[in-house]
Amino acid sequence: MMSFVPVEESYDVVVVGAGHAGCEAALACARLGLSTIMFTVSCDSIALMPCNPNIGGSSKGHLVRELDALGGEMGKVIDKTFLQSKMLNVSRGPAVHSLRAQADKQAYSNAMRRVLEKQERLVIRQQEVSEILYEKIHEESNKDSNIESSFRIYGVRTVSGASYYAKAVILATGVYLSSCCIYGDVRQNTGPNGLMAANHLSASLRAMGIRLVRFKTGTPARISKASIDFSKMSEQKGDERVVPFSFSTDPDTVQIEQMSCYLTYTNETTHDIIRRNIDRSPLYAGVIHATGPRYCPSIEDKVMKFADKDRHQVFIEPEGRYTDEMYIDGMSSSMPEDVQFAMYRSVPGLEHAHIVRNAYAIEYDCLASGQLKNTLEFRRVEGLFSAGQFNGSSGYEEAAAQGLMAGINASMKIKKRDPLILLRSEAYIGVLIDDLVTRENLEPYRMMTSRAEYRLLLRQDNADLRLRKYGHAVGLVSDEVFKEVLQRQALINREIERMEKQVLPPSDALNDFLINYGSTPIQSGAVFAELIRRPEITYEALARFDPERPDIPSNAAEQVNIEIKYAGYIKRQLRQIENFEKFEHKMIPDMLDYDTVKSLRIEARQKLKAFRPSNIGQASRLAGVTPADIAVLIVYLRQNSYASSK
Repeated sequence: MMSFVPVEESYDVVVVGAGHAGCEAALACARLGLSTIMFTVSCDSIALMPCNPNIGGSSKGHLVRELDALGGEMGKVIDKTFLQSKMLNVSRGPAVHSLRAQADKQAYSNAMRRVLEKQERLVIRQQEVSEILYEKIHEESNKDSNIESSFRIYGVRTVSGASYYAKAVILATGVYLSSCCIYGDVRQNTGPNGLMAANHLSASLRAMGIRLVRFKTGTPARISKASIDFSKMSEQKGDERVVPFSFSTDPDTVQIEQMSCYLTYTNETTHDIIRRNIDRSPLYAGVIHATGPRYCPSIEDKVMKFADKDRHQVFIEPEGRYTDEMYIDGMSSSMPEDVQFAMYRSVPGLEHAHIVRNAYAIEYDCLASGQLKNTLEFRRVEGLFSAGQFNGSSGYEEAAAQGLMAGINASMKIKKRDPLILLRSEAYIGVLIDDLVTRENLEPYRMMTSRAEYRLLLRQDNADLRLRKYGHAVGLVSDEVFKEVLQRQALINREIERMEKQVLPPSDALNDFLINYGSTPIQSGAVFAELIRRPEITYEALARFDPERPDIPSNAAEQVNIEIKYAGYIKRQLRQIENFEKFEHKMIPDMLDYDTVKSLRIEARQKLKAFRPSNIGQASRLAGVTPADIAVLIVYLRQNSYASSK
């Protein structure tokens, strides 16, 4: 009789999960020269979009463009597979302009899978990871310390008993850990879209002392296109001229025939159906105990919490070119099946709707706050990183951004190089990770433009100018691409300097032009930059009066216009950043004993011990830590001769 011999293999990096975080993490590691294996519960679920069929949106579009600037893949793939694209918030300032594209879900998944399959040094494996392999490094004698013990990972084990050894492991498990899908009385222990849940790994993580919490998200029904009366809805078309997500995409290649979305509304009948059946809602009946996202509530939540609203927007969105399934954006729910039929059919245009897939809520295990470093490595477990919804975030874009950063920092650790940590003043990605690391997130975190203090500088249009240097430094951006960015930045700087000096003399043609644009005519010469700062005038519009203007590409011209028009505001934010970075560079030792810092309030001491911020800036953003506490901490560090800067 043959004996069982378990499989054993070795890699540099193991990535657990193949959603948007896992894909970016695995690609980053492999592209940086490390042998990488990525595990998924199903190869057919790679880069799956189990909920909304779009990429980008307000602030999320910023994340995708930043990810692209650093060398990530999401922007490139959505440019190849979108159905419709819009630049949002164009009536407002450039700080909040943000791209959003409807995705062909299956095409996106397939395209990302092909990128992964073609990537050298990357192996895809369909198997459930059940255990983290680790060894204890040492035990802390201080019982009150937040760090009770310390471990080092050396691989993972799967449900089949196979061992895969690695120098780093990246957890990108999404919503699959001990997941459960719920609608009405139906409770199924599955992942999204009926896929297999990952039911074993949570126990292994808890055994290591990792604290998990239970979060919830939800998704609306999918309805057959043939059963929808679009004549009762408002058609929503894409932009006439599409702007690509990726800075490397040729804009001419994305000018395609787009598919329309449609807008309709709930009404009092819809709301009455929900109110009459609210006791049957798992959310209100106490069946669901997990915390859901505040900024993406279910339709029953909207009706009950916003009783003064007589209607709510409902967007009907295509899921792909080769499917009739339509996504009912704005009506996620966990109501019973019969209630779902009734409430959807009460919406104009959906009176005869045929539900293809029921709406449902999904509960899952994720990481409790305060256990990660800024690198996305666990503070207590050396070599273990995590990214995506497992970190308590929501959204494909937030997940992808974290995945890229976890992949970069796992690679930097293995290569014994400095990690990449983006500041809040440098990127939305910096804001995202800083918030996840320093805040006690009691609900799924969602990126918003209002979270970025310096959003005028962190625009989506200049993400490559801001971040290509970091992508190049770690090895994900080529010399050629980085050289082009440097040349464009130099061109922008020269042109701004010229615009600030060159005088435009008055003329009948110029004054007719100004009057036509609703602007005041000039009586004497005016500097170009002063005219551009007028709200109604742009750099491009003045080109006809500028015979010395160089041949400048459109993406550079856009930067010249914005930098000149908002120069005063930009200078103010740069001064704010200068003050902000003073605190970010005052480092706090990892093992500082906060009990020895006299005059700290009890609440501040508890928060500092729980989150162990890496610098004074992070400490100042902890809830429960006051400016007085920060002053005490700075004095203590100075008196005890701790290094105060990087």
